[in-house]
Amino acid sequence: MITTDLTPGSPCWLDLGAPDVRAAAAFYGAVLGWEYESMGEAEEFEGGMFKKDGKTVAGLGKLTEEGARSAWMIYYMVSDADATTHAVERAGGTVRVPPRDLDDWGRMAQYSDPLGGQFAVWQPGKDKGFELADQPGSLSWTELYTSDAAGAKDFYSDVFGWRFSDMQLPGGGGTYSLITPADLPEERMHGGLMELPEDQLALTNGRPYWHPVFNVTDCDAAVAKVTGNGGSVQMGPEDAQGVGRLAVCLDPAKADFVVLTPERS
Repeated sequence: MITTDLTPGSPCWLDLGAPDVRAAAAFYGAVLGWEYESMGEAEEFEGGMFKKDGKTVAGLGKLTEEGARSAWMIYYMVSDADATTHAVERAGGTVRVPPRDLDDWGRMAQYSDPLGGQFAVWQPGKDKGFELADQPGSLSWTELYTSDAAGAKDFYSDVFGWRFSDMQLPGGGGTYSLITPADLPEERMHGGLMELPEDQLALTNGRPYWHPVFNVTDCDAAVAKVTGNGGSVQMGPEDAQGVGRLAVCLDPAKADFVVLTPERS
């Protein structure tokens, strides 16, 4: 369970790099009920914050990296971004953006794991991270698709100290590994990891990738809003036993995300 009681190794932020900021703001506003608060429209900076019920849930910025695809970037909380950078390098990862201060808000860095899966970290200053989680219209899970589950487990456990527990998916669907931050109980699981062959990772030409799972009150209604606003559906909606009803979606710029209506307990 993702919470706003943020601890090292847990998701604390996410932002979207989009080729058209206004179009992305309109899309996610329609699908997730988000309000967009611009922080600037100048040529050198275009972006802002998404809010739900007055609480910040994510960020949005102009995609500027040449050749990059539009995608969500997930940030994990750390107490020392510089130490995490050294851990990433020792474990065979790559530093994409070295640690840097964002005024007194905090310190961030971005990396790739050994096979190219991109992720980021946030060392909080004045800003701790998102203000709403695991509620409708907010992040409720993070997920990594990779062609090497064993290697990913080794890497991320070295970097974050994560613990993994495996479960078999029904119908011979393979093994799904649940992720729990170090020193937290299993009810604070925040994500999962699944091995897929490279030809099923077409979005990234075979490289691993992380994507967010957003809580919604009605998965089918959310999917209708996705397709009705220029997005598409890769899988679902379908029921996952013990999880809920979900669909894997793409926004109009092909950034991937999942919408999930959790199963009632």
